[in-house]
Amino acid sequence: MNPSDSDFVAVRGVRLHVRRWGRPDAPTLFMLHGWMDVAASFQFVVDALGGNWQVIAPDARGFGLSDWPVAERGGGHYWFHDYLADLDALLDHYAPTGQVNLVGHSMGANIACLYAGARPERVRRVVDLEGFGLAPAGASQMPRRLGEWLDEMRDPPTLKTYASVDEVASRLVKNNPRLAPQRAQFLAQHWSKLDADGRYMLLADPAHKLRGPLLYRLDEVMAVWATIRAKVLHVEAAGSPTLAMLAGAIPLDEYKARFRAFPDWREKIIDDAGHMVHHDQPEQIAALIEGFCA
Repeated sequence: MNPSDSDFVAVRGVRLHVRRWGRPDAPTLFMLHGWMDVAASFQFVVDALGGNWQVIAPDARGFGLSDWPVAERGGGHYWFHDYLADLDALLDHYAPTGQVNLVGHSMGANIACLYAGARPERVRRVVDLEGFGLAPAGASQMPRRLGEWLDEMRDPPTLKTYASVDEVASRLVKNNPRLAPQRAQFLAQHWSKLDADGRYMLLADPAHKLRGPLLYRLDEVMAVWATIRAKVLHVEAAGSPTLAMLAGAIPLDEYKARFRAFPDWREKIIDDAGHMVHHDQPEQIAALIEGFCA
């Protein structure tokens, strides 16, 4: 495996862990991981890259080795737009001038696409791995959402712990049966740590499971996408279970009509892969990234 270095960068009162592969003078790819994941998740794609690249991948706040923000009165707190502000600060740190290439998976893909619309002059290419946004929400859903959020604040979520790294690896394989055992072992070591009770805890703040009191406003998201100047490559697993789950009763073509908002968008479908396409087919993903961002 290609070795990585670790940086810790202070961003708006939170210390973010950033994993770096490759030479600092090489063309750079910024990679953003998904929800309940860590930057080390891109190791297999990095190993499959054929060219000379520097890859910079942060652990998002509250994940991996990055800090958990804690409110003055206790408890973690996360607003989606904080991820965009963190990315903005990290780009200023690592690439203060010029345009950048963004690669994101799932939550990271949604961050990358929103950022590319908010800062169109800063982004050259976006590779969106299984990023679909959320189902559209209507105002009538707001009373229920507020009630559910209040319930969660009263009884905050927790995360399961595990007896060993092997148990963590088994959970990863259960979530993704395509994941090779040796890859699961590698990920488990970066996905968890030993706690004070001798159990392995996931490197994620349980507060990430709070859904939040705000609705997903698709019209606003599409308005941001419409301002993107970068070329966008959407990469999707054939028969994506995540897309089917998000769409629900909405026909898939109708759900994906939202992508018409992107000025320059194209799609690639990956066979024999699930939501974790970068784990299932890292060689294909690496080739697509290199071909698109070269």
